[in-house]
Amino acid sequence: MHEHVTDEFVRRAKQEGFRSRSAYKLIEILDKDKLVRPGMTVVDLGAAPGGWSQVLAPIVGAKGQVIALDLLEMEPLRGVVVIRGDFSEDSTLKFLENHLGDRSIDLVVSDMAPNISGVGLVDQARSIHLAELAFEFARERLKTGGDLLVKVFQGSGLDAFRKALSGAFGSVAVRKPKASRDRSSEIYLLARGKRPAS
Repeated sequence: MHEHVTDEFVRRAKQEGFRSRSAYKLIEILDKDKLVRPGMTVVDLGAAPGGWSQVLAPIVGAKGQVIALDLLEMEPLRGVVVIRGDFSEDSTLKFLENHLGDRSIDLVVSDMAPNISGVGLVDQARSIHLAELAFEFARERLKTGGDLLVKVFQGSGLDAFRKALSGAFGSVAVRKPKASRDRSSEIYLLARGKRPAS
């Protein structure tokens, strides 16, 4: 609790009106990699409480769209379509697909993390599973040349997952933003330039 209260990014989020400290992870990656432009369609997976969508919506602007999806309830955000549901369930995916219609997706971002059980191997397997779900969705719905930013945890299954990404995208880079706590094993994989479906 003390770590949370004294955390620089928690304090900044309160001062600057962001819903979560994780907003600064995305801001740093966007500054470095220039992922988002006006008019883009972005799907934000594992979006609650909305820190990432809050960053994305003003950049894509009125001609773009941010669709935020999470199992948890999320307060409405200007310029963001919020869908509540379990991303691993077909019914939620179908709802998202229906909303998208013919619209092609430029970027998928996923800050999804499993509920932590405390059993390392179980938690790692769950986190890789969520990353794989995001990848599968991106592989099916991202436009050719589109990008995927996905949170993963270092450990079992990561190398194989990264290799799978490399087969579907032009490049895969690792990002560890300053707002990601040092003791956390979380990293972000940035897969750029989705290859055409073979």
